[in-house]
Amino acid sequence: MIKAIVGANWGDEGKGKITDVLAVDADVVVRFQGGSNAGHTIINDKGKFALHQLPSGIFSSKVTNVIANGVALNIDYLIKEIEGLKESNIEFNLLISNRAQVILPHHILLDTYEEERLADRKFGSTKSGIAPFYSDKYAKIGIQVWQIFEDEDLENKIKNIYDKVNVLLVHLYGKEPIDYKEVYQKVLSYRAFLTAFVGDTTLFLKEATTAGKTILLEGQLGALKDTDHGIYPFVTSSSTLAGYACVGAGIAPNKIDKVYAITKAYSSAVGEGPFVSELFGDEAEELRKRGGDVGEYGATTGRPRRVGYFDVVATRYGAHVQGATDLVVTGLDVLGYMDEIPVCVAYEVNGKRVDDFQVTSLLYQAKPIYETLAGWKCDIRGIGKFEDLPKEAQDYINFIEKTVGVKVSMVSHGPKREEIIIR
Repeated sequence: MIKAIVGANWGDEGKGKITDVLAVDADVVVRFQGGSNAGHTIINDKGKFALHQLPSGIFSSKVTNVIANGVALNIDYLIKEIEGLKESNIEFNLLISNRAQVILPHHILLDTYEEERLADRKFGSTKSGIAPFYSDKYAKIGIQVWQIFEDEDLENKIKNIYDKVNVLLVHLYGKEPIDYKEVYQKVLSYRAFLTAFVGDTTLFLKEATTAGKTILLEGQLGALKDTDHGIYPFVTSSSTLAGYACVGAGIAPNKIDKVYAITKAYSSAVGEGPFVSELFGDEAEELRKRGGDVGEYGATTGRPRRVGYFDVVATRYGAHVQGATDLVVTGLDVLGYMDEIPVCVAYEVNGKRVDDFQVTSLLYQAKPIYETLAGWKCDIRGIGKFEDLPKEAQDYINFIEKTVGVKVSMVSHGPKREEIIIR
């Protein structure tokens, strides 16, 4: 059984928790795209953790965690995360693809300097080097893990990279050039760390699939941040869709059995771009403040997340491009303070109602059309069965299921592993 766990919206939907929950019965958990630009917050009996590079199955000792080909591998971040696990006495199994490409120092610098240059036209980057990294990757410039272990031509390859990079640093951004020899030595220093973890993950996953193992494919960010299908240009630089798991992990498209699209019971986002149901002022701060033990602050940046009411139009679109077989609604407990809960069911664009998600320029013009549902005005954390939820909370979930058009198979009502209802 192979299951993909992906975001239906702008990211920050709670994919890490759902992966952690499902990993209890899994054999393999795979990160297939993205880098350290987004974090998955996990709260379990071992503590509270913010993962940026490691798969969220890392807390199940029987799981093999895979960082696959499609990941932007920030080795410095990874080393810190692993040191943190060891300090917490957590045992884990990790396999890193020998074809994964490595974040280099200039990627983060170029990301930072470009945001500075753009000023008020910036994209809201996390400055983790992701756009420059993927630009280099698809321009066939960069270092894959296997090359770190190749003595022949590695130094010359790094020199060639920085011959080009330094032109940008000096003449576009007015910054100091990078000494390629320092980068070369840094890359060589990674050998000792990587040796214990590197392997052929494509072959490993092929053998795991043939053996009928349970594999979880853990996505990063959400459908609306996808390069091709999201709110371009306010997107990430890799594909956030379940379909890309086949590429980033090296698994055949016909092998994925289930796609869990994760969505919050309300909306949240980090970064720039259109957000039709966004709230502002005191109303936004109240919802942000009540965003559970995790809070509505980015796990990577610490920035306050933008928040709003649940957006049926955006979620229906996200579930569609993800190929969702199941919807998972997280953060239902957060809404327990509201007397009434507006839900954005359509947009008004140029005076007309539209029910389908729009391109970026039209999203900026769109106004939300709301239907209002009754609130349940109580704390629902600790409830174990769906039928034991207040009727208003059940109605809210059933409304989402009906309007999005995908069955809701799990409801999370708190950040801890056990705070989940399986339907």
